[in-house]
Amino acid sequence: MSDFSKEATRRTVQVKTEAAGAITLTYYEAGAPSDSTVGAEGRLPLVMLHGGGPGASSWSNFGPALPGFAAEFHTLLVDQPGFGGSDKPAVVGNYYRFAADAVVALLDELGIGKVHLLGNSLGGGTAMRLALTHPDRVGRLVLMGPGGLSLNLFHADPTEGVQRLMEFGADPTRESLRAFISTMVVNQDLVTDELVEERFADATAPGAQDAMRSMGMSFWNPETAEDGMLWREAHRLPHHTLLTWGREDRVNPLDGAFAALKLIPKAQLHVFPRCGHWAQIEAADEFRQLTVNFLARHKERSS
Repeated sequence: MSDFSKEATRRTVQVKTEAAGAITLTYYEAGAPSDSTVGAEGRLPLVMLHGGGPGASSWSNFGPALPGFAAEFHTLLVDQPGFGGSDKPAVVGNYYRFAADAVVALLDELGIGKVHLLGNSLGGGTAMRLALTHPDRVGRLVLMGPGGLSLNLFHADPTEGVQRLMEFGADPTRESLRAFISTMVVNQDLVTDELVEERFADATAPGAQDAMRSMGMSFWNPETAEDGMLWREAHRLPHHTLLTWGREDRVNPLDGAFAALKLIPKAQLHVFPRCGHWAQIEAADEFRQLTVNFLARHKERSS
């Protein structure tokens, strides 16, 4: 029986990017590839990119989902720069491009040519920027309430979830973190004391708050913010793209999906009822089945 524990699947590697120089990235890996490019049953590897709230990491977002996806794909859960066990350098330029370059450097270091990308929130923006910049490195995209691509047509900005995130930044306490996490899900039973403690430890680890501020400023600074407005480039995305949204998402509300659905030529949208920003947790089985079926339809000659 495979060991899918955090320690058994944890890996670290040093990569070099033009913006950040040499940095160490942490990732979690499971599912045996048959070669460096194509995994089991001829399927591309799957890279999963987490969201950007306080204490976020690839493990906190996707750790429980790893066994199910690893049964189908060579799966890598990547801590983006500034999060989890990865280094926390100052962000140069817009965060989506900064992180996408680091993910590409990771794939190069591991000898992996082409992957499917799955991104939640901030990770959705990173996945989108990577696919736009390196279209030949991506098979299909699964974007979960993605940042940068979500364009709120009716909801006010900042949304409730983003307001709670900003309040934690100003007052980093367990209470403000719990208030933020509560906006992620409909089922409040999922907001456990254990989850709050785990994420609070990560959110207050050395360098974590500076990294959050640096990431956030890349979306507010007029010199770098426009590069994060991915909806303006959505029409250029050539890949089959599955947009997934929780109907009750309070971070990137559902009305933010429709511009992306209209603009991306090969987009489709799935909405989970009674679900917030974390479909991979609140609708875990349905989310995995939907995603696996979508990615399994990939044909290498016509992505």
